[in-house]
Amino acid sequence: MTLACGRSNRHGYSAGIVAAAIVSFRLGGEDGVSIEAAKWGIALGTLGFEVFTVAGEGPVDHLLDGLAIGAAEPPTDSEIANALDSADLVVVENLCSLPLNPRSAEAVARVLSRRPAIFRHHDLAWQRERFAGWPPPPDDPAWRHVTINDLSRRELADRGIAATTIHNAFDPSPPPGDRIGMRDALGIREQDRLLLQPTRALERKNIPGGVELSEALGAAYWLLGPPEDGYGPELERIVARAGVKVLLGMPTTGEAGLACFSIHDAYAASDAVVLPSTWEGFGNPAIESAMHSRPLAIGLYPVARELASFGFQWFGLGDVNAISAFIEKPDRDLLLRNKLIGRRHFSTSNLPDKLECLIQDAKWGSGERVQM
Repeated sequence: MTLACGRSNRHGYSAGIVAAAIVSFRLGGEDGVSIEAAKWGIALGTLGFEVFTVAGEGPVDHLLDGLAIGAAEPPTDSEIANALDSADLVVVENLCSLPLNPRSAEAVARVLSRRPAIFRHHDLAWQRERFAGWPPPPDDPAWRHVTINDLSRRELADRGIAATTIHNAFDPSPPPGDRIGMRDALGIREQDRLLLQPTRALERKNIPGGVELSEALGAAYWLLGPPEDGYGPELERIVARAGVKVLLGMPTTGEAGLACFSIHDAYAASDAVVLPSTWEGFGNPAIESAMHSRPLAIGLYPVARELASFGFQWFGLGDVNAISAFIEKPDRDLLLRNKLIGRRHFSTSNLPDKLECLIQDAKWGSGERVQM
């Protein structure tokens, strides 16, 4: 679906919609859904909404333990309704997209029947092998569905659900980061090569592929995120047999073990970025690497092809000689072109207008929860 809308009065363009709730399994963390949900929260605030969060885990405004992934008991309909009662608009972030807590998803859908809601899908059940037989997300005339890629939008359409693609958005001018300080903290000399994989450790993230490229480049391998879904033992085996230095997680400092660096420092410290995943709903490092002026080696997961069609120039995982030559002598023009493409199509500065168009198209407001 393509949206077309005119400019409206920002900060209160709709007399009937003033508060927005964002609800998910977990929010406020470092996982992709939490990070992207926070960006939507900021954009909705720019539009004049008072935004609050509801989730089963994380530093949120309303904590409902039963919404968490794998929770033994879902919250009651009344508990969900009470948490969302003051919201004129509800944004459901992936909670009804993947069956990670099916009974809670069903309850949220019941409570939101005939209410203005945006169901944002980062992943869909059939895109994960273990959920291949699950049905599509619930639908309602009052709702609008948003996907973060065109592949998911088309797959929903094939199942009778209309959706709009709004790609993930990124800071068009991120801080430069502390290259020297970060490399010192990691024990990496300036003449040493450092390959960054800024993902969590899961099977679909293809950790062996990242290590293999590091070995071919003679580079230290840095995996930024933790293992999840029981991947810890496999990660230990991969690290034990790696032929290069392997770094895990962010450096910490002080007795409390507090992180003293940011993601911007991580990109600054790296010589190249690798995203070897076999599946990503989006793959934020693909755009983040462009915004941080770093070369990227990327796996051929389906959505990577969609992102590449915008004109990015990336390396394949097998382009070892080309990546090595680039590290030795970076092509500044290529990095600048990638950054400009990222700014043009994936900037957070454009996100409020995209959400405003979506809301205007839905024709919500006018003092009622939804006009049917």
